[in-house]
Amino acid sequence: MNATDPIRAEVPCRACLSGEDLDWLGGGRSVSLALSLTTTVEVRPGPAPDDGPADGWQREVWAFLRGRLAGLAPRPPAVTVRSQAPAASGLSSSTARIVALFRAYADHAVPGERVPDATVTRWAYEFEFAVFNGGGMDHLAVVEGGALLIDGREEGLPAVRDRLDLPEEWRVLVVDSGTRKDTRHHIRDVRAQLAAGDPVLAAYRAAADAASGRVWEALRGRDLAALGAAMSDAHAAMRDHQRMSTPLLEELRALALRSAGLPLKLSGAGGGGALVGVCRADALEETAARLAAALRTAHPGARVVPAAAAPGIRRDPEPVAVGGQMKGS
Repeated sequence: MNATDPIRAEVPCRACLSGEDLDWLGGGRSVSLALSLTTTVEVRPGPAPDDGPADGWQREVWAFLRGRLAGLAPRPPAVTVRSQAPAASGLSSSTARIVALFRAYADHAVPGERVPDATVTRWAYEFEFAVFNGGGMDHLAVVEGGALLIDGREEGLPAVRDRLDLPEEWRVLVVDSGTRKDTRHHIRDVRAQLAAGDPVLAAYRAAADAASGRVWEALRGRDLAALGAAMSDAHAAMRDHQRMSTPLLEELRALALRSAGLPLKLSGAGGGGALVGVCRADALEETAARLAAALRTAHPGARVVPAAAAPGIRRDPEPVAVGGQMKGS
């Protein structure tokens, strides 16, 4: 890259195929999948306007970096941000934006040298943890890419136990419900359950962890029917134990199964957002068309968004599995 090239970071979003909250509850497995719906941050010449960027994340990420990288100006550079993922949908578009800001800002601030991917991941996690007190699955998912089997930890980034590429003959269908997720109190409430030793939470952790194991075995075995069944089990654990679903989302799931034979699972907690399903690539167009036609009649506010699995933004050498964990993550 020469000095006149724009500095650009393109980061995928992610779907959670199983195990919401287990990345920070500890003692359980989650499965993430990076998706081709990307967020792009491009640094423009000159500083941001005097009244600050349109979204506060830009100012706050820059302030965070100023405490870790020497010589940064008081104001962040101007940036352009574009996102293909539905906002507030449980697809981690906010984490993708934050990671993209960290990557683009770091590349801008240290020209000719690359801040390691592991450092960017850790910084982005620490930054979001200070705000939301959540976990690190999202940060690992968008940096590492592909499908990840993650072991949760109560503190710090979770551990990547295993990784796979989604089979090339599979695609992902996102059904955006048209209702925004609201997770303002979710993490606080679940942390209260954890502190109280709530048996309902314990039952959810056990059911979700078991579903994650089945999801991973289906991915490894390239068994699409088993994957749909395991994702349905993961959704049932979310709905029945932790009330993460809504009547509208359940209607959309029933409609997708009835009209297109597609099992759907809610991605992320919060009572709204997106459902995800996996189908064969050669059936993607027909499945999407059937589902879109059914939605137009019954739920015109919802929409179907085709996607594929995506690589992450990691450029450093890929971590090597050592004793069930990934060295260098």
